[in-house]
Amino acid sequence: MPLTENVTIAVDAMGGDNAPSVVLDGVAAALTEDENLQVVLVGPADVVEPFASTHNRCTAAVATEVIGMAEHPAEAVRKKKDSSIVIGCKLVKEGKAQGFFSAGSTGACLAGATLGIGRIKGVSRPCLCSVIPSPVAPVVMADIGANADCKPEYLAQFAQMASIYAEKIVGIKSPKCALLNIGEEDTKGSQFAQAAFAQLKEKVPNFVGNCEGRDIIAANYDVIVTDGFTGNVVLKTIEGTSKTLFKSVKKVFLSNLATKLGALAIKGKLSELANSINPDKFGGAPLLGVKGACIVGHGSSNADAIKNGIHASSKVVREDVCGLISQAVSR
Repeated sequence: MPLTENVTIAVDAMGGDNAPSVVLDGVAAALTEDENLQVVLVGPADVVEPFASTHNRCTAAVATEVIGMAEHPAEAVRKKKDSSIVIGCKLVKEGKAQGFFSAGSTGACLAGATLGIGRIKGVSRPCLCSVIPSPVAPVVMADIGANADCKPEYLAQFAQMASIYAEKIVGIKSPKCALLNIGEEDTKGSQFAQAAFAQLKEKVPNFVGNCEGRDIIAANYDVIVTDGFTGNVVLKTIEGTSKTLFKSVKKVFLSNLATKLGALAIKGKLSELANSINPDKFGGAPLLGVKGACIVGHGSSNADAIKNGIHASSKVVREDVCGLISQAVSR
């Protein structure tokens, strides 16, 4: 789809820790930056209708229910048919929107999209991806939590889908794909890892072999594939390590006058480093394998992250990522 054509994205106004204010700010910014974007804002009438009435290319879809972060995802999706997440996914299924963005409950978004939008024909299990913001280069990892239990053949599809996202959305040309393992040799790992290796070698042309945990932040590979349980542990470990490290560095720099002067001298470079590993620029985690763009933002997303998540959703539509995935899994 040419960039000049309109794209309609349904946005969950109530998704995230700081909703609806940051969501509204993010939607406003996205509409300003993309003149061919149309937004269907989903949420309570007193939130979405006043905003839509004062912003061009934005319409309101009233939802009377909200799924909370602490609720059981699948049960909430089944019971709360008038929630912003369920209605947002329904809009995509009905063709009234081409994509859906929410910074709400990840589990509810997964359940809502899988059940409400539906899987692309041939996709065994949709997978959740994350762009790891390494200071070296971005790395796409899948799965990061949608599928805790996997069959080896699932990982081959995860690799196919994540590679398409890496190339078309992140902008990585000819991405190299690797299987996360405990060693680089072909025979390393559990029976599951060895079986997954065989599947990847057979079905994924850009697969180059095994990688280890140390290769992720070093960005030695562009796409890293694993099961959802391992991927989620890895992602949370990286997030926790990053936060702890930056807090420790800040504490050192503020410890005395000499270190404060040193911090002042390199303030610009520290800001550059912080920006290079800021996940907000990628907007969220795509759920790949469903019949429409679906991006799940972090619960703590600010307005900039919301805006970027909406832009990412639009780009998935414009680059026909779903069509490319359909072609890849049918080969």
